[in-house]
Amino acid sequence: MNCLAEAAIAVLTAADPAEKCRLTRRFAADWAQGRLGPAAAPVPPPRPARPPRPALLPPREMPRRAYGGERGRIGLLHALAHIELNAIDLAWDIVARFPRESMPRGFYGDWVQVALDEAVHFEMLQELLGSLGAAYGDLPAHDGLWQAAEKTADDLLARLVVVPMTLEARGLDTTPATIARLAANGDTLTPPALEVIYRDEIRHVAAGVRWFTHLAERRGLSPRAHYQSLLGERFPGGLKAPFNHAARAEAGFPRDWYEPMAAP
Repeated sequence: MNCLAEAAIAVLTAADPAEKCRLTRRFAADWAQGRLGPAAAPVPPPRPARPPRPALLPPREMPRRAYGGERGRIGLLHALAHIELNAIDLAWDIVARFPRESMPRGFYGDWVQVALDEAVHFEMLQELLGSLGAAYGDLPAHDGLWQAAEKTADDLLARLVVVPMTLEARGLDTTPATIARLAANGDTLTPPALEVIYRDEIRHVAAGVRWFTHLAERRGLSPRAHYQSLLGERFPGGLKAPFNHAARAEAGFPRDWYEPMAAP
């Protein structure tokens, strides 16, 4: 295999999470060593392969998660692991989904790195679940993240707005409070893992902003105005304040882009 998009499809069609992570590490190394090129390949599947567990439910049908104690920690770690597993596939999907855009090599390198980061995150969270006698798949999970991918499969700019610049940027807003709450409750294991995820998310949001700006300008569009237009179309509920302005600024995300889009 010498085509990055074919590598992406191999990850997307791997159902087992451990195999998905193994392939991600292998293909990231192949890309770094120049053994893969960003040539076009067949269109990726509309949905990634998934293991038989967890059961995937619509977000509104998810059972209420417990808070506090071991049950609450397992629920949090399971939800985060599900997000990270989806994030592996989202990164590989963006590599293969939009070949007509002919993006620079740096674009592909950024998303390969994102996929590798997400695989590391998933493995960290799976290990923490194991330390509590649990595993990924033990609880139901919602399918909202991949629904966001399906709704933006037609336009790379829309995908960048909804996934890294909205869903992942939301993690920048909420993770510090989660870390503080867990630490205050005496959890010494989960906060360090969330710190790793948080620092990596800043780079992921930065990649989204960078490539959104690049492509919008290449199309002759105002990046700020088009971001706000697409956000209104593809994420009509608006953004939720408060924002972590410091982390978003570190990611190069201008405040006057997103702040006016906060829901009333």
